[in-house]
This record gives sequence, C-alpha cells and structure tokens, in this order.
Amino acid sequence: MSTPNRFKKDKEIIAEYESQVKEIRAQLVEQQKCLEQQTEMRVQLLQDLQDFFRKKAEIETEYSRNLEKLAERFMAKTRSTKDHQQYKKDQNLLSPVNCWYLLLNQVRRESKDHATLSDIYLNNVIMRFMQISEDSTRMFKKSKEIAFQLHEDLMKVLNELYTVMKTYHMYHAESLSAECKLKEAEKQEEKQIGRSADPVFHLRLEDKHQRRSSVKKIEKMKEKRQAKYSENKLKSIKARNEYLLTLEATNASVFKYYIHDLSDLIDCCDLGYHASLNRALRTYLSAEYNLETSRHEGLDIIENAVDNLEPRNDKQRFMEMYPTAFCPPMKFEFQPHLGDEVCMVSAQQPLQGELILRYQQLQSRLATLKIENEEIKKTTEATQQTIQDMVTIEDYDVSECFQHSRSTESVKSTVSETYLSKPSIAKRRANQQETEQFYFMKVREHLEGSNLITKLQAKHDLLQRTLGDGRGHRAEYMTTRPPHVPPKPQKQKKPRPQSQYITKLFNGDLESFIKESGQIIPLIVESCIRFINLYGLQHQGIFRVSGSQVEVNDIKNAFERGEDPLTDDQNNHDINSVAGVLKLYFRGLENPLFPKERFNDLISCIHAVVTTLLGRK
Repeated sequence: MSTPNRFKKDKEIIAEYESQVKEIRAQLVEQQKCLEQQTEMRVQLLQDLQDFFRKKAEIETEYSRNLEKLAERFMAKTRSTKDHQQYKKDQNLLSPVNCWYLLLNQVRRESKDHATLSDIYLNNVIMRFMQISEDSTRMFKKSKEIAFQLHEDLMKVLNELYTVMKTYHMYHAESLSAECKLKEAEKQEEKQIGRSADPVFHLRLEDKHQRRSSVKKIEKMKEKRQAKYSENKLKSIKARNEYLLTLEATNASVFKYYIHDLSDLIDCCDLGYHASLNRALRTYLSAEYNLETSRHEGLDIIENAVDNLEPRNDKQRFMEMYPTAFCPPMKFEFQPHLGDEVCMVSAQQPLQGELILRYQQLQSRLATLKIENEEIKKTTEATQQTIQDMVTIEDYDVSECFQHSRSTESVKSTVSETYLSKPSIAKRRANQQETEQFYFMKVREHLEGSNLITKLQAKHDLLQRTLGDGRGHRAEYMTTRPPHVPPKPQKQKKPRPQSQYITKLFNGDLESFIKESGQIIPLIVESCIRFINLYGLQHQGIFRVSGSQVEVNDIKNAFERGEDPLTDDQNNHDINSVAGVLKLYFRGLENPLFPKERFNDLISCIHAVVTTLLGRK
C-alpha cells in the first residue's frame, strides 16, 4: 500500500473511533438528563399526590358533615313512631322497616368513617409523600456524584485505548517501512550476485577489487536493514498485543457500565422510593378498604335478603311451611276382598301367555315413549335454558359507570343506550313471552308423557318381577303376605351409640361441636354426603325437590340422638329427604359455613372470575 493510501486509511480509522467516542459522550450526557428528568417527574408526582389528598380530605370532611345532618334529620322524624319501638325490640328483623333503620344507622356510621378518613389523609398519607419527595431528591444528588466519577473513569479508558491504538499504528507503519527497505536491499544483493557470476579473467585487477568492495557494502547494508526490520517488527507486535489487550479491557469496561453500572445507578436513584410509595399508598388502601368493609357490614342484611331471592330456596321454604299439604301420601295397600289374601300377580296357566304378551307390549311401548319423551325433555331443557338466559341477563351491574374511562360520554347516556332503551325492552319482552309459551307447551307434553311412562313402567316392573321369579313361583308386591308364606327374615341392625355431647347438632355452633365431639367432620355431613354420592348423583332434582317431611324429621332426630340412620348399605331412604336433612343442618348453623366477615371477599372473587370468563368470550 502506498504512503498516501496508508495515511488515508489511518484517518478513516481515527475518524470512526472519534465518532464512536462522540456517540458514547452524547449517551452519557443524555443518561444524566434522563435521570434528572425522572427525579423531577417523581417530585412533581409526589407534589400532585399531596395536593390531591389534601383536597380529598376537605371533601371527605364536608361529606361527613352532610351525612350527619341527613341522618339526624330523618332520625328526629322516626324516634316517636311505633316502628321505632319495634326496631328496638328486634334488631335483626328482615323487613323494609328494619332496612330503613339500618340504613339510617349506616349513614351515621359512614359519617364517622369519612371523618376518620379525612384525618388519615391529612396527618398520615400527605406526610409520607413529603418525606418520599425529600428522600428522592437526596438520592438523586448522591447518585449523580457517582455517575460523574464513572463517566470520568470511562473516558480515561477510551483515551487510553486511543493512545495505544495510535502507538500501534505508528510502530506498524515503521515495521512496514523497514520491510520495504529490506526488500530493496535484497534486490540489490541479487543484482550484484548476478554480476559476480560473469567471467572475470578479462577484468582488470582494479575492477575486481571494486566489485568485491561493492558486494561487501551491499551485504552490510542488508544486515543493518534486517536488524532494523526485526526491531521494528518486534515493536509492532508488542504494540499490537497491547492494543488488543487494551481493546478487550475497554470493551469490558463499556459493557460493564451499560449493563451493570447503569442498572446500579438507577437502583441508587430508586433506593427506597417504590417501597416508601408502596407504604404510603397502602395506608390509603387500608383506610379505603376499612371504610368499605365498615360500609358493607351495614348492607349485609339487605344483601342477604337479595341473595335469598332464589326460586329453589323459596320453593323449599314454601313446602316446609305446609308439610301436610306437600308431604307425599302413604302408599296404597292391597285391600283383600271377602277373605282373598292373595296379594300378588298370578302368572299361572292359562294367564302366563297373556301376561308375557302384555309384558312385551309394555316393553315396546315404553321404549318408544322414552325416546319421544327424552326428545321433548331435551327441547324443554334447551328452552328453559333460553328463558333462564333471558331473565338472568346481568343488566343490573352498573360498575362500568363508576370506572375511570377515557370516554367523554356522560353516565346517563351510557345507561340509556343499554337497559333503559324502550325499544330494546319491548323486543326482549316479546321474545321472552313467545319463548315462555313454547316452554309451557313442552312442559305439559313432557309431564303427560312422563306420567304415562311412570304408570306403564310400574306395570312393566311388576310383570317383570312376576315373570322373572320363574314359572310356578309367586312374586311379592305389597307388604301384606299370604298366611301360608313364612315372614321374610329381617336383617339384624347393630345398636347405635347414644350421643355423648351436650352441644346442639342442629341450630348449634359448628366449631363448638367439633371441639367437643372430636369429629373432624360432623357425622351428619359425612354420612349424608356418602349416601348422596352412592345413590343421588344421577337423581334429577337433587337439592331442589323436597323430600318427605316425616322422613326428614326421623333422620334428623336419629342424628340428634347420636345415631347414624344411613349406615345400612341399602337405598331404603328417599334421596330428597337425605338432601333436605343436609340443607336443614347447614341452614340452621348459628355461624354460617361462609363467615360474614369473609362474605364480601367471596363475592369479590366470584365477580372477578365472572368478569374474567366474560372477557375471554
């Protein structure tokens, strides 16, 4: 490479290096500006938070006073009424009057809570934000000093790299120059050796001596240039090694600064900021959550009343109110006429063939009816689900109206476009009435078909038992037995232990009973669930259809005596009655299975799950 081209290449390398260093300098300055800007934004944010909570405290104080005035105004009107005297006697009365008085008490309670909330904002939350602002400014100043020191160290490393690179370029250029001179000397030597090879017998003595002297001079010059080249080559290699080592160290230092040191600097600026802000905001959250908890405690009775608006519970309660009217009657017993004691279907000749034919006809008819009724049942269930979807549409949730939104529309316009839209209501009600008419038609068809199936199935089963007992053998149907047939041996039942516990099982406290009895799970719960698991999982209407009130009372009394009436491995109890006993037990507990203090948390979890599922759809 010629000297001008070499100088041009060196300038390009130096220019590229200086450009890269310039970018790094600009980045360092920009980093410092970013950290400073971040601190300013934090300070401004904390100042805004202080102003916000100061104003909010004023609003809470004013709101507290207005609530107190509101409660006192209506309390003064109701103190002399008869309802007020009744309210004093029965604090837990679930009625509109009770809700009204509880509402007034809740307003007074909210008034005190909001006054407390205002005091917390002024004397706790705002003071925390002021301290955080001071701490953030102090942390930034100390971090800035460390950043300047790191920047200086980084620039020293870059300058050192530049110096080593220049030294390497200089020694390498000298090495190249010495190599060129050495090559020139070798060419001259080769040329001189070529002349020496010519015949010298015709040369004069002086010419011979001159030629020998010239060869010696060329040899000495070559030796000097060889030594110079070796020396410069060694210096170039050493300079290159030093350059590579310094380059590696520089890259490592730059990488460490950008990957680790910068992160550490940001951590220094953030030291304690997020944790302190977390504590301050958690103070706010604690105050708000406690305010909300206090408010919900006053609304629990109303909310429980709303939750009890459920058809299954109301139907169960209605049927329990009139047990004699809705209790299934006793089975009709066979009434012998004029001494006829035979209480079974006779399958003897010549009636056997007729019974077999009738049994086959019933079996064929039942198969057809079951298929048809099953299709009607599916249609009924689908229609019922459609109606349920119509009447259970969640149009009562107005939580969106209380959420922060970027939309500039008013709450009134948002609501009016949905539920309050009259065309929407009219269309929905028309569709609902049409679906209801179709549903009741299918219900009637299903009930008529199932009633017919029940009657035919009973006849079919009796004929099957009669014919299945074998020709010549007679089958029993009723409990009344012929005089000549020996009584069926009864299974010996093991005596059940009497109760040893004082705590009430029904209408008692679950925790007290567990501690006193030593039972991890009460016997009534374990036994009923076991029985339902064995015989009730495929039963239609489980926990919905009421059982026999007499049988429910019998099972309940047995458990109260410490007995287990469900220990026999036989399905000799009505599954609906067993389910009714389990419901009766849980409904009568003094403290609900889900404590009242956890009720709001449970509802919040359910709302969150429903919101998530609806969001996925």
